[in-house]
Amino acid sequence: MRKELVAELRAKGITDEAVLAAIAKIPRHLYMDSSFVEFAYQDKAFPIGSGQTISQPYTVAFQSQLLDVKRGEKVLEIGTGSGYQTAVLCELGAKVFTIERQRPLYIKSQQVFKELNYSPKQFYGDGYLGQPAFAPFDKIIVTAGAPFIPPKLLEQLKPNGILIIPVGENVQTMKAAVKNPDGSITYTEFGEFRFVPLLEDRQQ
Repeated sequence: MRKELVAELRAKGITDEAVLAAIAKIPRHLYMDSSFVEFAYQDKAFPIGSGQTISQPYTVAFQSQLLDVKRGEKVLEIGTGSGYQTAVLCELGAKVFTIERQRPLYIKSQQVFKELNYSPKQFYGDGYLGQPAFAPFDKIIVTAGAPFIPPKLLEQLKPNGILIIPVGENVQTMKAAVKNPDGSITYTEFGEFRFVPLLEDRQQ
């Protein structure tokens, strides 16, 4: 089923072989509620509790491909959620720092990471603030729809670093923000997606 999913993603335009290999390896069904296990390898998003979803595999692959992760890079993830995107980043060889504001998901993802021998650094808190104690980061990925690009995330990006973030209210535009050596930011847009909202100053 994973091979079929990878073939589907390849047909939809995902070309990064490292990303496809990560998706081929990760048991996505372990990141989903048991009632949805039979749908684990369909290219669809599904509920994971706390009003959140596990992202569509194409979206995970698309964001991961844009992020262009190199082995050993420090990557900050805003929105751990189920932990599936986190696992892809770990498989790509990143040193992952991931923040989740929903305590039930924060706790649940810890258990899954332990079971699968992934060891990202996990934090419970407000993703809008980033993780300044561990900054700067080579790459930052946001896995929830943000009404604007949080300034603190741009501050925590290294020169030549990349931030991938879906921006918008009901429908989001996927944006890549590259920090130039002089500190200026170059933005590129990559079409529309739908994400659950990134909520500020709210932990549950």
